[in-house]
Amino acid sequence: MSTLGQRDDHSLYANAFGYLRQPLNFNPQNSSADVIVTGVPFDLATTGRSGSRLGPEAIRKASKNLAWEGMRWPWNFDITKRLSIEDCGDLVFDFGDAQQMCDRLFEHADSLIAAGKTLLCFGGDHYVSLPLMRAHAKHYGKTALIHFDAHTDDYDHGGKFDHGTMFYHAQVEGLIDPSASVQIGIRTTYNKNTPFNVLEADYVNDAPVDEIIEKIRHIVGDRKIYLTFDIDSLDPAYAPGTGTPACGGLSTDRALRLLRGLKGLDIVGMDVVEVCPAYDHSDITALAGATVALDLLYLQSFRG
Repeated sequence: MSTLGQRDDHSLYANAFGYLRQPLNFNPQNSSADVIVTGVPFDLATTGRSGSRLGPEAIRKASKNLAWEGMRWPWNFDITKRLSIEDCGDLVFDFGDAQQMCDRLFEHADSLIAAGKTLLCFGGDHYVSLPLMRAHAKHYGKTALIHFDAHTDDYDHGGKFDHGTMFYHAQVEGLIDPSASVQIGIRTTYNKNTPFNVLEADYVNDAPVDEIIEKIRHIVGDRKIYLTFDIDSLDPAYAPGTGTPACGGLSTDRALRLLRGLKGLDIVGMDVVEVCPAYDHSDITALAGATVALDLLYLQSFRG
């Protein structure tokens, strides 16, 4: 009897296709899953080192190291027993056509949200968050934003497709409420008159974790939230594989503890972006991205 293609949780490297070894479903609109994982292999908006189009593949491969545990520390339950999760593969668009990517990603997210699904998306560069936020705003109205990053990405200059401009466009288009939004880990130049609530990296690194969590929760309140995690919010020591690294960032431990402190918030959409495997070492950046994504799934199990 052939065992080719069969799933076996005890075989770490065999047939590890979907994120966290979850089932593949290339027709997710008809799925009964709670959460749909989507890869967006796009990096045409990158201003630094390119290569994050390969991020979704790298995150999925790294996630096999998390799939065998069942109960993921420090959580005391197996997330797959609380949430039904499926991976629909990667968004397909014509290479070089950034507008088509935006249109197709919006349509993809729009249809899944309408079907009652929650999306977990893997970039790609950070520009992919903009069409995703457009789709979420269509269904949920103006949301709060929780944004982990080294950069505020609300710059009002750059071309039409620029991964440093998404949150400028998002506030201009009325997709998010900047006064109810927080940017965490910032350590590059930004407009000090920004309407966003900025928690700079030195504060986030030095303040007690509970104090930071309380501040975040106070800012977003009981609003519906879009959460985006740029892997360069982590220090290059923990995430070298990214296009625009900046020293002085968060440790993986601190970032994960901050995420876990958001339990109970109404996070309606989420993405992990800017993993660039060509610059990674020993897959530590991809593993960080996969682990952040797993904790985001755990947070989903506490919504409502």
